[in-house]
Amino acid sequence: MRPRSLDDIVGQQHLLGPKSPLRRLIESDRLSSVILWGPPGTGKTTIAEVIAVVTRREFVRLSAVTSGVKDVRETIDAARA
Repeated sequence: MRPRSLDDIVGQQHLLGPKSPLRRLIESDRLSSVILWGPPGTGKTTIAEVIAVVTRREFVRLSAVTSGVKDVRETIDAARA
C-alpha cells in the first residue's frame, strides 16, 4: 500500500521529517518546484503524489519511457491554462 500522507512515508526523515525545511514548505503550500532523482522503485512518484494531495494540486504522471515530447508539451500547456 502506498503512503497517503507525509507521516506515512518511511525514510528520508532529513527531508520529510516533522521539522524539516522541505516538509514545512509542503505543508505551508510554498513549494514552487522540486526535482526527485533516483533509481526506479525508490518512491519518487509516491512522494510526488503525496505532495500533490497535501497541497491540493493536480498530479499528472509522465514516464520518460512511455511519454513523448508531445505528451510533455500537452501537459505543460494544460498547466498554463
